[in-house]
Amino acid sequence: MPIEHASVRAMPKPWGVSDLQPWSSIDGTGGAVGELWFERADSNAPTPALLLKLLFTSAPLSIQVHPDDTFARAMGMPNGKSEAWYIISAEPGAQIAVGLNRRITPQELRTAITNGSIIDLVQWRPVAKGDVIFIPAGTIHAIGAGIVLAEIQQRSDTTFRLFDYGRQRELHIDNGVAVANIAPLRPPRHPVRLTLERTVLVASQHFVLERLELPEGSSWALLADSETWVLALDGHAAIGLAALSVGQAIFVGGGRASIEVGANGLTALVAYPASGPIGSLLHRLSGQSIKPVRSVASDVTKLTGLAEAHT
Repeated sequence: MPIEHASVRAMPKPWGVSDLQPWSSIDGTGGAVGELWFERADSNAPTPALLLKLLFTSAPLSIQVHPDDTFARAMGMPNGKSEAWYIISAEPGAQIAVGLNRRITPQELRTAITNGSIIDLVQWRPVAKGDVIFIPAGTIHAIGAGIVLAEIQQRSDTTFRLFDYGRQRELHIDNGVAVANIAPLRPPRHPVRLTLERTVLVASQHFVLERLELPEGSSWALLADSETWVLALDGHAAIGLAALSVGQAIFVGGGRASIEVGANGLTALVAYPASGPIGSLLHRLSGQSIKPVRSVASDVTKLTGLAEAHT
């Protein structure tokens, strides 16, 4: 059972930043860094199903859309791309766009892409630290400037760009119109508190994203399936023999891993491929039972069942 520090790959982007502190010591002064990709330390290891990233924005990203599994496989790709964002920080006035503000026809979408009016069709909203946004495949979306976020996604780099603020990069109008959902999304589901330590942020058919809040000096057992990612947002801990601190990620390849939490506690995101939360994921080693905050079975069912629903 591997327990390993994830390697980090810096991805230059025109909308990136030069200073990634405190999340990374990578120097972006030689070229703006927009994304940090967390990957298996062993490049020969099996390719994970999920990709974990940090994104840093100094300018808006393109308005874009990703294909679902069916469309992607018809194009010869292994899968589509659904993703979720966790807002780590946001400057005042920072915005994201998710879905459209009204139902339109495919021809109206094509026209809006061609003349640039799509920027007024997407549903913009402000974001703040701690917000969670789920982006099902087919959802037109965008990220504004002044945001640091964590992203968990199906492992795919297929993006159909619909508007790019004059950056002269290629647009993908035909494929974008073919895969896009042309109606607004249903209102987002609220996170569900499983226990005092575990909050389910997103439960989709492709992955589950949770936030852990573990008290200082506590000891735990993480009972992982074949692929589990842990990203530290605050505090520090040791998972097995691997030390984990802010901005670092650890990959656990299944089985049981101990978690020894440091003096400042640990707040972390945990992501794994599953269609619903794993009830046995976390156990307190002291023997003290982890009691649910309340009955949450129906809430989790709603979160899972409606995560990818559209109007």
